[in-house]
Amino acid sequence: MLPIIVYQLCICALSFANIKAYFYIVSFKFKVIILNNELILDIKNLDFSYKENNTIYKNFSLSLKQGELVTIFGKSGSGKTTLFELIIGTLKPQKGSIIKQDLSLIFQDPYNSFHPTYSIIEQIKDVVPRNFSNEINDFLKELNLEKNLLNKKPHELSGGQLQRFSILRALLMKPKLLLVDEPTSALDNIIAYDVMKLLIKYLDSCAILLITHDEQMAKWCSDKIIRLEDNENN
Repeated sequence: MLPIIVYQLCICALSFANIKAYFYIVSFKFKVIILNNELILDIKNLDFSYKENNTIYKNFSLSLKQGELVTIFGKSGSGKTTLFELIIGTLKPQKGSIIKQDLSLIFQDPYNSFHPTYSIIEQIKDVVPRNFSNEINDFLKELNLEKNLLNKKPHELSGGQLQRFSILRALLMKPKLLLVDEPTSALDNIIAYDVMKLLIKYLDSCAILLITHDEQMAKWCSDKIIRLEDNENN
C-alpha cells in the first residue's frame, strides 16, 4: 500500500523552572503511515475497580493503530498507571477485553526499571538478544549519552541519564506498542523536548500510549488526548 505523508503543525510550550516565561517552539511533526486495519492495541468495554464503590473504569474502550500517539491525561489517582497495569496484565479487568501486540515500557522512575547490581549494557543485552552495535551508537548520539556510560551501574548515573537509557532500551526492543509513563519527568525542558521528538520519529513502526501531567506536551505531540477526570477525548 502507498504511504500517506502527514504534516502536523505543532506548537510546544516549554516552561523553565527558574523564570516565569514560556518559549513557544513551532515545529513540524512528520509521520509516514502505512495504511492497514491491523490494531496495535484494542481495548473494548473495560470495567475495573479496586473496591466495590471505587470504579476506575466503566465501559472504557480505546484503540491504537501504527503511527498513532494517544495521551492519557489526568490528576494523580485518576487511573492512568492502572490502565498500563491492565494492559501488561499485572491487573485483571472485571469485564471487557484487551488485545495488544508486542510491547515495551518506559517507566516514570528509571531506578525501579534497572537492576542495581548489573551494568546498563548487560541489562540491555538481556532484553535485546541480537547485534545492535550500529543502532546503539545512533541512539546514544540522539539522547546525548556518552558511550562509556554503558558500562556503569544504575547508581553511578544521574536520574536524567538513567531515564534516557530506559528510553534507549525500549526503542532497541523494537516494540509494536510503546507504553510511556512520564518519560521526561527526570529531564530538563530542552532535553525533554528532544526526547519526545525522538519518540515521535519512531511512530512509523509502532504506536505510543503516553501518560503525562504536562498538558502543553500532550497538546503538542498527541493525535488524541483522553482526560480521565472528566472522560473527555480530544
